Amino acid sequence: MRNVGLTGGIGAGKSEVTRRFAARGATIVDADAIAREVVAPGTPGLEAVVAEFGPRVRAGDGSLDRERVATIVFDDPAALARLNAIVHPLVAERTTELVAAAAAADPRAIVVHDVPLIVEAGIRDRYDVVVVVDAPVEVQIDRLVSRRGMSEDAARARIAAQADRADRLAIADFVIVNDGDLDALDPQVDAVWSALQADAG
Repeated sequence: MRNVGLTGGIGAGKSEVTRRFAARGATIVDADAIAREVVAPGTPGLEAVVAEFGPRVRAGDGSLDRERVATIVFDDPAALARLNAIVHPLVAERTTELVAAAAAADPRAIVVHDVPLIVEAGIRDRYDVVVVVDAPVEVQIDRLVSRRGMSEDAARARIAAQADRADRLAIADFVIVNDGDLDALDPQVDAVWSALQADAG
C-alpha cells in the first residue's frame, strides 16, 4: 500500500486532481470531509465542541455553526488550540480506520490523502509520497475571484496565510501543474499514477 499526501495552495485545483486519482482507482481520504464528519449532528465530536464553546455554536438545525466557530477561533490561538484538541484526534482516528480498510481490501491500494496544510502542519513524514498541485499565484487569485466570489484582497490574504509556493514545492516528490488547461492534467496524473502503481507493486 502507498500513502500519498496530495496538497496545494487554495485555488490550485486539488479537487480536479483528486477526482482524477479517484477515477483511476485511488482510495481518497479527504481531511476536510472527515473534519466535517466527526462533528456531524449526533456525534460525540459535536457534543464536545458545544460543551467547550457553548450552545451558541450549534445552528438551528442542530448542526455545528461552522461560521460561528471560525469567528470565535480566528484571532484567538488559545481557542483554536482547544478546538484542534477536540477535532484532530477524531480526524486521526477516522483516517486510520479508512486506511486500514483500504489496506485490508487491497494490499496494493493507493490511498491519496487530500490534505491542504501538509507543510503548515509539519506532517510530511506521514506520507510515503507527496504530490503537490501547483498553479501560479495570479491563476489562484483569478480562480478565487471568479469561481468563489472573493475580492482580490481577500484572495491574496487567504493565499498569504498558507505556506508559500516554494515551501510546498520543496516537499514534493511529484508536481502536477494546473495553470489553466484541464486537458493538460490527465497526462500528468497518468504519469504519477503509473509511478505510484509501480511502487505499490
